[in-house]
Amino acid sequence: MKNILITGGSRGIGRAAAIQAGRRGWSVGINYAGNEAAAHDTAKAVQAASGKAVVIKGDIAREADVIAMFDAVEKAFGKLDGFVNNAGIAAPNAALADMPLERLKRIFDVNVLGATLCAREAVRRMAKSRGGKGGSIVNISSVAARLGAPNTFVDYAASKGAIDSLTIGLSKEVGPEGIRVNAIRPGVIETEIHASAGMPDRARQIGAGAPLGRAGTAEEVAEAIVWLLDDASSYVSGAILDVSGGR
Repeated sequence: MKNILITGGSRGIGRAAAIQAGRRGWSVGINYAGNEAAAHDTAKAVQAASGKAVVIKGDIAREADVIAMFDAVEKAFGKLDGFVNNAGIAAPNAALADMPLERLKRIFDVNVLGATLCAREAVRRMAKSRGGKGGSIVNISSVAARLGAPNTFVDYAASKGAIDSLTIGLSKEVGPEGIRVNAIRPGVIETEIHASAGMPDRARQIGAGAPLGRAGTAEEVAEAIVWLLDDASSYVSGAILDVSGGR
């Protein structure tokens, strides 16, 4: 049995990871920012899969929300074993020269500052020197970090490059505390993020050009996430795993 928290756990990759964790009998904290109905639907799916679930609202770009989120999951289940740093946003296609400051601030506030705040809080809860029992942090990056996403969302790509660096540095910093830190870089995956960025057909179009000839599914990414949370990956830390169909 493990106690885990997933940010952005109501939809897409976060939801799939929550359900996979539930199938292992784990207890899952499901964070969401706005769609409460989707979060509760995910919680029901986790429970139907033999896990436990608690739903927690919070904006990861706000420190108070982050602290309250971790407090809530530990109050519900006890000390944390794993954390999936999944919440992230993208914006519609644009060249950098056309991106307003408000867009850039929100992308970096959520995808970089928010993710870093969450990683910090996870370390505070898991570090053995602070009364934790160690654990596993899985950061969700993107292949955009190495492809760059020109003329679409270089701001998003840059934010995910920061997640790669965070993963490498933090894994070295907290390994002695019994905490493993790894990242998943999904390729183009069939999730709602494409529609929210104004490109509902993007996954199918780009996926067709991948070596495997298709877009991936949230469930395929979730399998990798849960493996990195599980004891089966006990000697894996500082790794960045592409789940991208060969792109």
